[in-house]
Amino acid sequence: MARPRPLPIDPLAEAKRQWLAHGWTDAADGMTAVISVMRAQQLLLARVDAALKPFRLSFARYEVLRLLAFSRAGRLPLSSVVARLQVHATTVTSTAERLVRDELVVREPHPHDGRAAMLALTEAGRDLVERATAALNSQVFANPGLSDEDTADLTAIVARLRRDAGDFTDPRPQPDPL
Repeated sequence: MARPRPLPIDPLAEAKRQWLAHGWTDAADGMTAVISVMRAQQLLLARVDAALKPFRLSFARYEVLRLLAFSRAGRLPLSSVVARLQVHATTVTSTAERLVRDELVVREPHPHDGRAAMLALTEAGRDLVERATAALNSQVFANPGLSDEDTADLTAIVARLRRDAGDFTDPRPQPDPL
């Protein structure tokens, strides 16, 4: 994949300059932060997409396969997949249909709820997700483009943003072991 040449200026610095020039000083830093995170997401997603392309996987399909592979039995109720991936049920359903079509996942009846469905990883799905994970680890996750310290700082900052937005709650203190 050809990398575009860097721009001669940082467009976000120019956007901030324009915000300030238009008198939106109270929003300039926030605009810069939000757009910076959105641009960083685009850059990282492009790297993830490039790593997954040889496996004919989108990140959404990869996430479902990886989640199933992490589960004890390689199967989860569809509702659990929706909750853990924090995406709309329609998105997971259509992603699951493509995975079933490609014989990477099978749908099974839920053992206790006749209205619910289970998604179960096939051997082909397990093999594919393990190979795709190795590619992501080596091509993206082992070197996200930041120093170890910056990676830890960014993760902590974004975690606070997510927590404060209601994405998750801090775990309750656990009792000390006896």
